[in-house]
Amino acid sequence: MNAHLSPWQRTARGANLLSADGQLGTVIFEEITALAATHEAINLGQGYPDEDGPDLILDLARTNIASGMNQYAPGRGLPVLREAIAAHQERFYGLNVDPEREVVVSTGATEAIAASILSLAGPGDEVLTFEPFYDSYGAIIGLSGARHTTVPLLAPDFQPDLAALERAVNERTRVIVVNNPHNPMGTVFSREVLARIVEVAERHGAIIVTDEVYEHLTFGARHIPVATLPGAWDRTITISSAGKTFSVTGWKIGWLTGPAHLVESVRTVKSFLSYSSGTPFQGAVAAGLGLDDEFYRGIAENLQRKRDLLNPGLQAAGFEVYTPQGTYFTVVDAAPLGVTDATELARRLPKLVGVAAIPVPVFCHEEGARRTRSLLRFAFCKKDDVLAEAAERLSTLRQHL
Repeated sequence: MNAHLSPWQRTARGANLLSADGQLGTVIFEEITALAATHEAINLGQGYPDEDGPDLILDLARTNIASGMNQYAPGRGLPVLREAIAAHQERFYGLNVDPEREVVVSTGATEAIAASILSLAGPGDEVLTFEPFYDSYGAIIGLSGARHTTVPLLAPDFQPDLAALERAVNERTRVIVVNNPHNPMGTVFSREVLARIVEVAERHGAIIVTDEVYEHLTFGARHIPVATLPGAWDRTITISSAGKTFSVTGWKIGWLTGPAHLVESVRTVKSFLSYSSGTPFQGAVAAGLGLDDEFYRGIAENLQRKRDLLNPGLQAAGFEVYTPQGTYFTVVDAAPLGVTDATELARRLPKLVGVAAIPVPVFCHEEGARRTRSLLRFAFCKKDDVLAEAAERLSTLRQHL
C-alpha cells in the first residue's frame, strides 16, 4: 500500500499523521500545546526544559558569535568538537574512537537518525524499532520506503519482549533502532537485553542504530552503550546530542560515532541534508563535554529530584505510576480511574485540572496503540515551582472525573 503513496504521505503515515482517506492530521504535540495555552495549563507534554544549561557553555557560545564564528563549519564538524566527542566516549565508556574518521557532527540527533536510516534502508528492507517509538523514527522509515516492524515494550518494566524480537528479525531486517534510555517509557535497557539485540543483529546481518540522547539522565540504572558489547562495534552507529545533557535543545547539535565504513555511508547522506550545523555552538558543546564528573552526577540527581517532586501528584490523581529509570518522562496508567482512552483524557486534562500530558498510543502502530490505550506521558524537566503546582493540580483529578 505504501508503494502508491508519495514520499510526504509515507512520512506522514510513518508518524501516524495520515488518515485512512489520505488526509493529513495534526501533530499531537501541537494539539495539546494549543489546548494548554487555551486553558492556561501547565504543559508537561513536550519534553524540553524550562531552565538554561551551564553558564560556561552559554557564555562561550556568545563569545563565539561575537568573535565571528558565524559561517559554515566543516561538514564533519569542527575538529575541537569531534575530538571532545571522542574523548567523551573514551572517558565514560572506554571506547577508542578516531575523531577524524569515526565521528560526525549533525543537526541534532534527529538528523543523525534520519541520515542513518536513509543511508542504510530502502524499499524491500525492514527497519525494526521497539514500541512505543519516538515519532521521528516512524516518519523517516516511511520516507525511506522500508517496512517498519516493531517489538513491544511490556509493563511493568518496559523491557523489550525478547521472544518477539527473535520472531521479528529476519533476513530483510536491515536496521534495528535502539532508543536507550527510552522515550517515552523511561526505561533503561538491561545488559542482557542489549546483548540479545547484538546477537540477533549479528545472526541476520543487521546494523544497529542507537539513539542515546538521554545517556547521562539515568536514576540508579547504568547506561550501557550497545557499541561497548562484544561483537557490536563493527555494526553499530551510536547517536547522541547536547540538547538533553546541557539543556540546550534549541541549539540542535548532535553527533554520531561508529566504524569508519558506516560513518562514511551516513555522512554521505547527511552532507545533503544540512551539510553543517551551528558553528558558534560547536565549540561551546565541546567545552561542555569536558565538564567534571560532579556536573554529570548533578544533572542526573537534579532530574531525579524533579521526578520525585511530580510523582506524588500523579499518585494522588489515582494513576498507576511507572517510576522511570531515566529520561525526562514518567508514564502512568489511567485505567485505575476507569479511563480507557488516554488520548481523550489528554485532550480533557488542560481544562479539567490545568495540566497537559501526551497520550502514549500516539507513539505506536495500531496494535501497540490498543496495548497502551490507557497510558499517558508527563515531562518533569521543569522548574520546581512549576512541578509542585502541577502535582497539586493533578491531585484533584479524581473529583473532576
